[in-house]
Amino acid sequence: MADYVIPPPAVVSVPVAGGGAFPVRRVFCVGRNYAAHAREMGSDPDREPPFFFMKPSDALVLNDADMPYPSQTKDLHHEMEMVVAIGKGGKDISVADARSHVYGYACGLDMTRRDIQNQAKKEGRPWDMGKGFDKSAPISAIVPAAKIGHPGKGLIELKVNGKVTQTSDLSMLIWSVSETISYLSGLVELAPGDLIYSGTPEGVAAVKVGDVMEGVVEGVGTIRCRVV
Repeated sequence: MADYVIPPPAVVSVPVAGGGAFPVRRVFCVGRNYAAHAREMGSDPDREPPFFFMKPSDALVLNDADMPYPSQTKDLHHEMEMVVAIGKGGKDISVADARSHVYGYACGLDMTRRDIQNQAKKEGRPWDMGKGFDKSAPISAIVPAAKIGHPGKGLIELKVNGKVTQTSDLSMLIWSVSETISYLSGLVELAPGDLIYSGTPEGVAAVKVGDVMEGVVEGVGTIRCRVV
């Protein structure tokens, strides 16, 4: 055993529906993967290659816990997503084989400090501090694909204080889950424990302290998170 000079960080894990825990290695997020959302962000959604950003694993918020309003922002946005949990790693995975690498699925929120992100875009700088801040990635329990299959269509929706803000269908993904896994595995070798936030539909908007976000991905589950 290594003689660590400081205590090693704990393993971050997400509860699995039915029991057990999924240890998390990395958190990848797909940008602008629904056409209407790409348009609302000022981009052309016409099947441009997918692009990715990352969040640290300890940004995950578990078990419908509250999320603290982050520092250095006045424009915190919600982005409702389906999350893919990778159970088998690989490089240059084919689209046809991609589903065999999926352990399961969850509901997630890609929370964004939009003002910081927009300033970074304007200056040609990385988005990290707009996306990868503390507690920026609420996630529900992971449901094994062995139980629910691989959702390719169905409602994805978010309500804030009971009012629908985002609603779409998983079939509206520009790049499907299988295509996303295949493309990402050509950039990096995927590993068991990786999570992929698969993109958000249109309707992203600001939330404030006291707001309650309640999301659903049909066939996968629900998520609830209050901003405090």
